[in-house]
Amino acid sequence: MSIDTLMQRYEAAGQGHLFKFWSKLTEAQQAELKAQLEALNIERVNRVYAKAVASEAEILDPTVQVEMIQPLPKGASESVTDKVKAKEWRKIGLEAIGRGEVGVLLMAGGQGTRLGSSAPKGCYDIGLPSHKSLFQYQAERIARLQIVAELEGSKPAGSVVVPWYVMTSGPTRRDTEEFFKKNAYFGLNPKNVVFFEQGTLPCLTMEGKVLLETPSKVAVAPDGNGGVYAATRSPLSPGKPDTVLSDLAKRKILYVHAYCVDNCLVRVADPVFLGYSIQKQADCAAKVVPKTHPAESVGVVACRGDKFSVVEYSEISKEQAERRDPETGELSFRAGNIANHFYTTSFLNRVETFEDDLAFHIARKKIPHVDLETGGSVKPAKPNGMKLEMFVFDVFPHTERFAVLEVERKEEFSPLKNAPGTGSDDPETSRRDLLAQHKRFLESAGAQVNEDVEIELSPLVSYAGEGLNAVKGKVFSKSGLVETVEELDALA
Repeated sequence: MSIDTLMQRYEAAGQGHLFKFWSKLTEAQQAELKAQLEALNIERVNRVYAKAVASEAEILDPTVQVEMIQPLPKGASESVTDKVKAKEWRKIGLEAIGRGEVGVLLMAGGQGTRLGSSAPKGCYDIGLPSHKSLFQYQAERIARLQIVAELEGSKPAGSVVVPWYVMTSGPTRRDTEEFFKKNAYFGLNPKNVVFFEQGTLPCLTMEGKVLLETPSKVAVAPDGNGGVYAATRSPLSPGKPDTVLSDLAKRKILYVHAYCVDNCLVRVADPVFLGYSIQKQADCAAKVVPKTHPAESVGVVACRGDKFSVVEYSEISKEQAERRDPETGELSFRAGNIANHFYTTSFLNRVETFEDDLAFHIARKKIPHVDLETGGSVKPAKPNGMKLEMFVFDVFPHTERFAVLEVERKEEFSPLKNAPGTGSDDPETSRRDLLAQHKRFLESAGAQVNEDVEIELSPLVSYAGEGLNAVKGKVFSKSGLVETVEELDALA
């Protein structure tokens, strides 16, 4: 495209200011800016901004929202506390895994900035005796689950594969790939670990004008974890046609488990959740945990009108938050969202048909930019612009067959959000919750673990408490790390 045509296009879109410094740029800088602006669908950016602003105004209208928001209807949700059903779901899920029908999608685009680290969050060590990273824990859970599916399905060793699709972002992709290579993919076959990258959107002023980071570069930000859907259609690497969706098709994957990297208790490719969703014939499903109390700051899976949705805690009135089911006494709005989802691959392929109907969410931020009058850099002290994000749950209202599975928080959800020493959702609480779970695994298998004894069980030893029959009747009096069942004897 000629530079004149490009300038006319941006003028027509009301974004002509992006060429303000054009005549002062070097040839290399002009080429950089031109390439960035050619790649950007500026008309779409304007549409996304307008829809986001209109959607936010609707959400903030209390009269509309309070009437529309309703708890999940009876029967829309089931719980793993029903042990008979959970056993059946696990069997269905393991059989699907054994047939090679299951893939895993990890949303890992974030950096550990709040944790005091510039590395990808998945590289973080929460302080376990093993010093394993979040990435390693999740990789080893996949490795163990493959073995469990082989053993319980009487399949040859090495025959079951659960491919792992790891979504990075611009700032984290190289470091993530290098971390996996340096650690030999934590024992997984590199052919079955597929990296891809979420997209970006320009940062905007409050009036919807695109901000320049430098005179020759547009300020951009990742498009939120909901960018995962568009990212599955983008080339895995420049110049290659393969995408996540085409790779899933090539491998004949029917079901995908998607989750966020920062939960140390996540059951990757959880056969119980998979089996539940398959039995329900859901095209999309969500795992939830019960809210701890009415005022807990967590979004809940609920209904907005006649559509399933995630409703933020700020959208629910105090009266709604405190409402209880008259039959059970449980909170009516109790289904805490934990960004842990099931999809059929046919649903993931269908997202493109309704993606334009999804509204992005506005995050008002302090965005460094260039002053258009002086050309100087500005580092604002208060929010001066917006980043537009889509959330992974924004597809829920477009789901034809949706299901919700409630799981136990202590067994499946301990997010890592805050800096060390914060006291909640930090490295110490993650470490505590994981080691407490390992203690429960041993005790459920018939062992006794003395007070103040901490035993870390490698995911390669047990995925969810199975395979520990040998500990029955043993008393553990020493702390330590266990990488094989045999090593447990040394701690008894």
